[in-house]
Amino acid sequence: MTNHEQFGEAIEGLEDALIETELEVGRHEETRQEAKRNVVLRAVRIGIGIAVCVAGVFLIVFPGPGMVVLAAGLAILSRDVPFARRLLVNVRARIPENERGEISRPILIGGLLLSTVTVSFSLWWWLLR
Repeated sequence: MTNHEQFGEAIEGLEDALIETELEVGRHEETRQEAKRNVVLRAVRIGIGIAVCVAGVFLIVFPGPGMVVLAAGLAILSRDVPFARRLLVNVRARIPENERGEISRPILIGGLLLSTVTVSFSLWWWLLR
C-alpha cells in the first residue's frame, strides 16, 4: 500500500468519524448526506471566523476597529466553538458603546475608513511603487 492510498484511507476514516459525530451530537440530521453538508458548513464557518479574528488581531496593532472585527469573528465562531462565546463577552466589554449599548457610528465608520486607507497605502507601497 502506497503512502497516497494510506492518506486516502485516513481521510475517508476521518470523514466517516466526523459524519457519525454529527449524527450523534449535531442537529439530529435524518441522513448521512445532511450530516455531511452540515460538517462542511461548520468547517467553512470556523474557517471564516478564524480569518476574521486574525484580521481583528492585526487591526488591534494597526489603525482600525480591531476589537469590533475581533468581536465579529468571535460571533461567527461562537456558533461552533464553545470558548469563543466566553471570549466574545470579554471583547464586547472592551468596545466603546453609547448609552444604548450600541457601538457609535463615528467610531465604527472612522475606524473602517482609516484601516482601508492604511491597508491600501501599504499594499501600494509594497507592490506597486
